[in-house]
Amino acid sequence: MTINELKKLLVEFEENLEFEKNLKKKNWFNIGGKAKVFYKANNLNSLIKFLKKLDNNERLFIIGAGSNTLITDDLYDGVVIKLGKNFNNISLLGDNVVIAGSSVLDKTLSEFAMKNSLSGFEFLSCIPGTVGGGIRMNAGCFEREFKDILLSVQAIDKIGNVVTIPAKDIKFDYRKNDLSENFIFLSASFKGVIGNKVEINNEIQKLKFKKEKNQPTKIKTSGSTFKNPVLQTNKKVWELIKESVPLDTSFGDAHISEKHCNFFVNKGNASFKDMKNLIEFVSKKVLEKTGISLEKEIKILE
Repeated sequence: MTINELKKLLVEFEENLEFEKNLKKKNWFNIGGKAKVFYKANNLNSLIKFLKKLDNNERLFIIGAGSNTLITDDLYDGVVIKLGKNFNNISLLGDNVVIAGSSVLDKTLSEFAMKNSLSGFEFLSCIPGTVGGGIRMNAGCFEREFKDILLSVQAIDKIGNVVTIPAKDIKFDYRKNDLSENFIFLSASFKGVIGNKVEINNEIQKLKFKKEKNQPTKIKTSGSTFKNPVLQTNKKVWELIKESVPLDTSFGDAHISEKHCNFFVNKGNASFKDMKNLIEFVSKKVLEKTGISLEKEIKILE
């Protein structure tokens, strides 16, 4: 649909709707152009109404923290949805179950669990995204993944039907699962182990120190670029990149991080094309050198 057609169709949502919204500040790379439509859904009822009104006639992209997303400099011909305040709630159910909205930051979930003396969530303190994104990609670090603590997921499909899916019915693999791409995650429940608050906090601080020592922070990056090729080699992806690519390779302001070569960095005003060229160049060189085809961990919106 054209923008004018969408303006007429979505007039009742205009308070939370923006057309040709610039997405550059909505992602950690600080790269990107505009979205045809940007909608901030503050509660479930308005999200259901919005999706039913669209009737699956537009491409949809759900943006969370934007911590692993590379966005085109061209107009994204679709609808970008940001889940607002009612999806940012977090609460304790009983002694050891936490319910978190999909917009809750992973580090916030980790802190909440620590304050309630629940262990098992410590690794989340080092993952920069949101609960929704973490479920989508089975995010993890330091030998722990979302699947290890997940009990169930509440989701909505693109025509407004809400479902609850127990974790036991989801097939998880490294950085992926078999949940439909048509699902928008609303919330999730997680199970922790009752522990000692001081010990849990000490573990969080230890993991944070380890991360900051080995990974770039406070710069325009988007986390791990490629997944570790676990089925093809015992080597980590950074080792494959290091042996295959000159580490001073750059395209415009898109550079390989000096601290961790699976992290790519916007050192100034890198364009979408610059960063995508760097990603494709590294992937090609690793394939040529090692015969291993790398799979991207970051999401590319184009």
